[in-house]
Amino acid sequence: MSWQPQYRCSKYRHVFGKPATKENCYDCVPITRSVHDNHFCAVNPIFIAVVTECSGGGAFFVIPIQQSGKLDPHHPKISGHRGNVLDIKWNPFDDYVIASGSEDASVKIWDIPKQFLNKNLTDARKELLGHTRRVSLIEWHPTASNIILSTGYDYKVMIWNIDNEDPVIYSPVRTIECHKDVVLSMSFNTDGSLFATSCKDRILRIIDPRRGTVIQESNCKTHKASKVLFMGNIKKLLSTGTSRWNSRQIALWDQDDLSVPLCHEELEGSCGLLFPFYDCDTNMVYVAGKGDGNIQYYEVSCQKPYLHCLNEYRSQLPQKGIGVLPKRGVDVNICEIFRFYKLVTVKSLIEPVSMIVPRRSDSYQDDIYPMTAGIQPALTAHEWLSGINREPIKISLRPGSKMALMQIERTKEEPSFPIMEPIQVPKEKVPAKTLWEIEYKAEIIRSSDRLQDTKKMLSNGFDLFECPPPKTENELLQMFYKQQEEIRKLRDHINQRDVQIKQLELEIKNIRNTTVGY
Repeated sequence: MSWQPQYRCSKYRHVFGKPATKENCYDCVPITRSVHDNHFCAVNPIFIAVVTECSGGGAFFVIPIQQSGKLDPHHPKISGHRGNVLDIKWNPFDDYVIASGSEDASVKIWDIPKQFLNKNLTDARKELLGHTRRVSLIEWHPTASNIILSTGYDYKVMIWNIDNEDPVIYSPVRTIECHKDVVLSMSFNTDGSLFATSCKDRILRIIDPRRGTVIQESNCKTHKASKVLFMGNIKKLLSTGTSRWNSRQIALWDQDDLSVPLCHEELEGSCGLLFPFYDCDTNMVYVAGKGDGNIQYYEVSCQKPYLHCLNEYRSQLPQKGIGVLPKRGVDVNICEIFRFYKLVTVKSLIEPVSMIVPRRSDSYQDDIYPMTAGIQPALTAHEWLSGINREPIKISLRPGSKMALMQIERTKEEPSFPIMEPIQVPKEKVPAKTLWEIEYKAEIIRSSDRLQDTKKMLSNGFDLFECPPPKTENELLQMFYKQQEEIRKLRDHINQRDVQIKQLELEIKNIRNTTVGY
């Protein structure tokens, strides 16, 4: 008999949830009122995408992640579906590409411009047409580029290869027809060689996507699974659902044997659906309830009792959906290891919640930030379809490392806020001026603008003596966002200057024409 310590050592035992302040939340967001059991939110280090209400079709917002506060009621939408949008997912290898599935039985791939436009985006880059009923779920491949899965109410799972120039794709690479009812969730393993599904018939399945064959099926009658997560790095599955007595329950399964769960735990609270999230870097599982504001989190181990309850984040704001920021976007300066974006429908609010490991030191903590998946795909679509499997290419989150600097450079390409066109003010009749006075006034405007431009040329609007150079990544990002705001103001000023100069030039032409006529 081996000796077991009374207390289990863990770096994440004291993790706590910290909600964002009011000015860092996203207010006045018209969140969708759909009753579909999806997240309705997708996040990456640059954008937040939220499904919204839209008459005459489906639409969703794409908000720059730094543009917190009240949302402009005329904020541009991504609209183009003829039915309600049911699911949205960002491309894990391109922060400016997003996929959407809709009730119109189509999947669309959108390119978000780096300089975000001030009008609705209606033309998708690609359209995938193969389902006969509404598309409920979409999922990108975790290691291969341009591979996406979709499933709908026709009980089919389709694998698409979008690595071509065709604007409309009618035939998927493979169609899997092993399900007898609607698929409720899909999840890939670490290298994307297998994926797991939970179905409305309450059966969990592990499927080979390239062959389309079912490798494992569950036949447990005591656990009715609704959502499933593939924890590929430890060869286990986590499912959330209900027990025989209709109480909320989470269960852990062995990848090689789905006959009986390894363990299960019942959760207190309401009867709402449970959304599971898994962090493979820390082996932590987060479970958020739909209709309540609580988030419970556990640590998973390879030995009994497998699930170790850590703590629970409690909030009075109920969440309709929830989005998760990729690990490469967290703030390592405050020891943040995970970040949620809660959709609070009753207040039209998006509230960020950071999961933080309390540490006294301000330096980078190597032990809580292992290597994590980066933005570079490990495979091409052709390589994966030919049968090759590879683990994700990982990067370090340490500030100053080569991969971290690449991430900062990628973040610098963040789009500026939407620029409103100058309002055309009707011209009023002004008393006639001499040609010399008009030319003199135009020259004064040009010279003053040149003087201001030369003052701001060296420091981009910052006083180099009052503002020292940044020392940390956080200070660098703050200075970058200030520069973006300064650039926006300068653009507005240039637009106003151009309008004034055009008006003066028109007056000069009018006076010259009148003098020539005389």
